[in-house]
Amino acid sequence: MADIYRWRLAPDGLATRRQLRALGLRPGGQDVVAELHRPRRRKAPLVAYLYRVDRAKPVRPMTSARAAALAAAMRARRTCPNCLNDAGYCIPRSLGMCVPCHDAPAA
Repeated sequence: MADIYRWRLAPDGLATRRQLRALGLRPGGQDVVAELHRPRRRKAPLVAYLYRVDRAKPVRPMTSARAAALAAAMRARRTCPNCLNDAGYCIPRSLGMCVPCHDAPAA
């Protein structure tokens, strides 16, 4: 079972995924070492998983193929299936189409 620490009381040498990413690192397949609990009123505590910094591996570099695949995926999220235009923003899944198509009266 992983150790549990309260908010801001985790020892040095442990970091969350976001903290590792800011350092240019990734967990690299290691298991969670500890949990960080942030208490909240009337709700369950927020939980963050901690990893050892010394066992983290460097982030893999972005290749041209990965960059192209990411650009294609983002372009698909911005393209309205109704009018086939690039909306300039990621189309909300709740609407399923761009805002002008959603707000237009049905013909």
